Amino acid sequence: MTNTEIRPVRPESVRTRKTRQSRQASERAATTARGRGTRLLAALFLAPTVVGIVVFTVLPIVGSVVLSLFHWDVIEDPRWAGVANYRKILTDSTVLVSFRNTLVFMVLAVALQLLFALVLAITVNGRMPKWLRSVFRSAFFFPLVLSAASISVVMKYLFNQDFGPVNWLLGTVGIPSVPWLTSENGAMAAVVLAYVWQQFGFSFLLFVGGLNNIPKEVHEAASLDGASGLRKHLAITLPLLSPTLLVASVVGIINALQVFEQPYVLTAGGPGDSTRTVVMVIYETAFEQLRFGEASAVGVLLFVLIMAVTALQFRLSRRYVHYQ
Repeated sequence: MTNTEIRPVRPESVRTRKTRQSRQASERAATTARGRGTRLLAALFLAPTVVGIVVFTVLPIVGSVVLSLFHWDVIEDPRWAGVANYRKILTDSTVLVSFRNTLVFMVLAVALQLLFALVLAITVNGRMPKWLRSVFRSAFFFPLVLSAASISVVMKYLFNQDFGPVNWLLGTVGIPSVPWLTSENGAMAAVVLAYVWQQFGFSFLLFVGGLNNIPKEVHEAASLDGASGLRKHLAITLPLLSPTLLVASVVGIINALQVFEQPYVLTAGGPGDSTRTVVMVIYETAFEQLRFGEASAVGVLLFVLIMAVTALQFRLSRRYVHYQ
């Protein structure tokens, strides 16, 4: 048996212990400095966005709420009104009609926008050459980069009852001339079609991205089970695409509730008040009639409506949205 020599462990010297403690303190200080520098750098990158949100979103909302409690015409000093502005607009037939028109417009426009965008996205995402798919993507997205006012001017010519190309095409198949801009139903239809034509490109791109994230193996397995094309889209595509549908519907509804350019340029809210929207009422009350308090009250009600509809959507999404 080999005897193992046991050597005594020398105690750590005071100098060595102090050196080690000093090194550890330096490392902790360096780590703290790096963390502080990282947080400072992150704050600098976030600062422009935070400042923009505060200046252009939070402060205007707070200012509108405060201004809605006053009578103010820019010329004279603001006078306290309390809830008088709200009582007045809630009994104003023009304001009530504008909210009804806006809700009708929202339902029609968002439904058509999502339907057209989804059908075209499924079609483009099918068997198609890559270059042709890129052409369609660019063509469908292009109207979104144009100004709504310029598009509305063109649409006003296209829907003209006397010499518009739309009625000319309808006449070639025996359909009589439609008073697009001079009848209540025709005016709303023209405004909805002009809005959908410009806005559906955003939803289209969202759906194309969502379809590309759906595994192809799922569709292949359904095909092996004998599922038809429509059945696959109803049972597979829509459930897996539901998160994208939620985003597209939330953005679409928020934008539709704030529609202004299309009805303002196409019909000026007419005939009568059939296409007058809430934002048009806000504009006319504030900048034409100089009743900024009442206009702010209408804006506050519109903000509450948007928040309520958005909250309802997210509430319903718990049941109908399926995440992979």
